[in-house]
Amino acid sequence: MNKIILWSVPLLLLSSVSIQGVSEALPDKQAELFTSPKKPTDSYLPVRSLASIPKGEFGDKVRMGYQLFVNTQQLRGQYVGNELNCSNCHMDAGRKANASPLWAAYLAYPAYRKKNDKVNSYQERLQGCFTYSMNGQAPDNDSPELIALSAYSYWLAMGGLMDQYQVAGEVPELSDKALVLGGKRDDFSLPEAIASAMTMDERAKLAGRGFPAIPKPELAYSPERGAEVYKAHCQACHGDNGQGLAIAGIYSLPPLWGPDSFNWGAGMHRVNTAANFIYENMPFGKSITLTNQQAWDVAAYVTSKERPQDPRLTNKGVADLAKQYHQHQGYYGKAVDNGPMLGSKAYPVNPDK
Repeated sequence: MNKIILWSVPLLLLSSVSIQGVSEALPDKQAELFTSPKKPTDSYLPVRSLASIPKGEFGDKVRMGYQLFVNTQQLRGQYVGNELNCSNCHMDAGRKANASPLWAAYLAYPAYRKKNDKVNSYQERLQGCFTYSMNGQAPDNDSPELIALSAYSYWLAMGGLMDQYQVAGEVPELSDKALVLGGKRDDFSLPEAIASAMTMDERAKLAGRGFPAIPKPELAYSPERGAEVYKAHCQACHGDNGQGLAIAGIYSLPPLWGPDSFNWGAGMHRVNTAANFIYENMPFGKSITLTNQQAWDVAAYVTSKERPQDPRLTNKGVADLAKQYHQHQGYYGKAVDNGPMLGSKAYPVNPDK
């Protein structure tokens, strides 16, 4: 068995990684989420069974991260301001290839992101998810929640690498300070069998990362056509008004727009991002059944609906924010079907339940 030597990584070693709090201004530039064409020859990192999470303090952090990921609603009113769970977009508890899996994301950070114009650690990436996708308030740096989510992501990533390259044993433990940084670091320790097989950049661009890019539609995407696709393929799960399905106040199927969905700052509000996700992963249990055109059209329909406000809105107003941050395939700051400018009637950010 290969000997693995690991150590705690002081934050000062990554002077280029800003670990500032999230109370500062949010100068996000809405960088597009990572996409690449899916290839028939792609092979994906193996995923360990959740039953193999080890006992002990480190395993407890991994289990806590898993529980927070699949039931993020336990943080409602603290860090979550809508009715979503992380696993609504990151399918199979963050383990499914081509649904932005955690094992690939962890190995891609720290990384520079145009969205906030700096190098981001993994915990900063997670904080952005709470701010935008969860329409909430990001946990503080080094909080137990961010450490747990990072531990779960690391365990999936390192376990997959070890299994792929036949390195026996349990996933080595990392300190909390090292966990939240991510795995794209020169000083991220790896067994020799893995380090010699893959460069750091290759590990950061694993097949299955993000959502596969689908071709542009033959016809310009249309919310009107998308409404028909939604009725035929989506409405049974997500409701006629996109409100999702709740039983006794607990959502088993997520709302796609309205006050309880992701806000106008989340990456999923972009038409192309939603189209890529939908084609590959929806309808649930019947993925890759819509045509390319249908995926684009229904993505246009869903993303042309009002939702919670972009947290970066200032007193300059929606039009100014749209010009600054929303020059992409989306509907923020635009009117659809002669309705009001989207964003002008947006729902609150991080509301009380």
